[in-house]
Amino acid sequence: MTDQDRSAAALTPAVFHILLALSDEPLHGYGIMRHVEETSGTAMGPGTIYGSIGRLVDAAWIEEVESGDGDSRRGRSFGLTDLGREALGEEAQRITRLAHLDNVRKLAAAAVDAKP
Repeated sequence: MTDQDRSAAALTPAVFHILLALSDEPLHGYGIMRHVEETSGTAMGPGTIYGSIGRLVDAAWIEEVESGDGDSRRGRSFGLTDLGREALGEEAQRITRLAHLDNVRKLAAAAVDAKP
């Protein structure tokens, strides 16, 4: 995938939330899973999390790092690379542009109004 293709393509929700979880500090897989559930309200199973982690490592968007807490029982920890931080920033800009579209705002307002 070229840089131009990558910047035009939306990230999957799993990838977006994993990168977002790692934007502040490195985390191990279980920490990522907990962060995703807390911030998105959606639970992602281990298969989704660890499968996505493997693909993100292969894409050089995240990398294995020292955990720093000295607890080897927690497994491997992962942190964002510069490429991963760039991809996350591009996705945040894409979402922001979408959120500013009038028809998206109208749809969002109508959805809120329709809730009991």
